[in-house]
This record gives sequence, C-alpha cells and structure tokens, in this order.
Amino acid sequence: MKKIFQTDGSLIFGVIILLFIFFMGIFAPWISPHDPLAVHLTDRLQPPSWTYPFGTDHLGRCILSRILYGVRISVTSAIVIMLLTLFISIPIALITGYVRGRTDHFLMRAIDSTLAIPDIVLTIAIVGLLGPSLINMILAIVIVRWASYVRFIRSLVIKICKEDYLLSARMAGNSHFRILKRYILPQIFIPILIFSALDMGKIVLNIAGLSFLGLGSQPPTPEWGAMLNDATAYFQIAPHVMIFPGLAIVLFVLACQILSERFSKFNNLAGKEG
Repeated sequence: MKKIFQTDGSLIFGVIILLFIFFMGIFAPWISPHDPLAVHLTDRLQPPSWTYPFGTDHLGRCILSRILYGVRISVTSAIVIMLLTLFISIPIALITGYVRGRTDHFLMRAIDSTLAIPDIVLTIAIVGLLGPSLINMILAIVIVRWASYVRFIRSLVIKICKEDYLLSARMAGNSHFRILKRYILPQIFIPILIFSALDMGKIVLNIAGLSFLGLGSQPPTPEWGAMLNDATAYFQIAPHVMIFPGLAIVLFVLACQILSERFSKFNNLAGKEG
C-alpha cells in the first residue's frame, strides 16, 4: 500500500481532495468568514470579493460559509448512509451467500424486484410518503441502496466459498462463524471498500438531488443541493450562487471516483501477483 501511494499521483490527489474537504467541514466554525444563516439583504447577490470570497446569495448570506457548513450536512449524511447500509447488508449477504437455500432464493427474488425500479424514483416515492426532511431522506436512501450492496457482497461470498482453502477450513473443524470471520470477511474487505468509495460520490449526488427537489434538508439549512435549488432563480444575473455549490459537489464526487478507480487498479494488480 505504501508503494502505491509513492507512485500513484492520482490516488494522492484524490486523498488530498477528500482530506481537504473533511478538514473544511470539521473546522468550519473557525474557518467560515461569516455566520452561514445570517441574512443581510443589503448585501444580496454580491459578486466574489474580499469580504465575501464566493459572493452572497439572494438573502445576502455568505456562500463560502454555507458551503463549508454544507460539508457537515452533505458528507456526514453520506457517511451515515454508507455505514447504515453496510451494517444491514454485510450480515445478510454473508449469511445468504454462505448458507444459500430457499431463504437465499426468496431474498434474491425480492431484491431483484427492488432493483428493477430506478433508485431515484423509489427514493423520491419513499421520501414523499415519509415527508421531506433530512432524517427521512437518509432512511429512504438506505432502504433503496441496501439491496444492491447485498447482491454485490453475496456474489463475492459465493465466489470465495468455491475456493479450495475454504473446504480445507471446514474439514479442519472450524465453525461457520469462524470461517465467515477469518476466511471470508477479510477477502471481501477491499472490494467492499472500492465499491463504497465509488458509491459515496453517488450518495452525495442523491442527497444533493433530493434537497434540490425540496425533499431533503429544509431551509435555511446550508446544504449543497438546497443551495442549488435557491440559486436557480438567480443564475442568469448572479451565476456565482450556483457555480460554487456545484463545484463543491463535483469536487467531492471526483475525489471518490479517483479513489475507487485507483483502489480497483491496486486490487487487480494484487490479485494477479497473488
């Protein structure tokens, strides 16, 4: 791993971007030049300046401050969604992929029916039933995304179960729990990490998209998608109100894409060497 970081500039670039974004979010209260919720109508739609580096929105709020605080909403929500999804999907995928049988067959057919519906359509439907809010949006995305994780992880488990060393582990008297913990889970960790890194960017896009539609974070919460929604009416006269929140989303998704691609390459090389 150390050698990869020394020779792969793209991976280093992606890590630096993510660390920078995380740093900005963690230290937002000390870095932000203004209160992200403070309204100054006399300064509305101001272009970038020394006082307001990214300009102001239609209510005179500092866009830079709102973007920095938006890291806490968008990225933290994405991390929570990812952890909840893995917490649900990993045990189910391990058990169904290892044991198989009728339960596995029934669950896979239920998952197939869920995956047949586009993610964004099903997510919007669930949020519409639960009501627009950040918590309901997080629950809706988890409910929709866990199925794809189960199918992906289950396929990895089934592949590993066909290996000879796993048969040897069974013959050696290892319990099912020990086999899952010691022989299967470590083998699927890197592929799950790659899949999660790529999906993290998609989750942020989903959060931004739902907030843009008014189904996620509600005003005046500083969230990137909600900021884009507020900026639509003023884009032609003050394009900066949409450009900077959009760049924040693009930058985060780009970093996740780079990390996923480079980790995937590293995993493929390790597999060939093995």
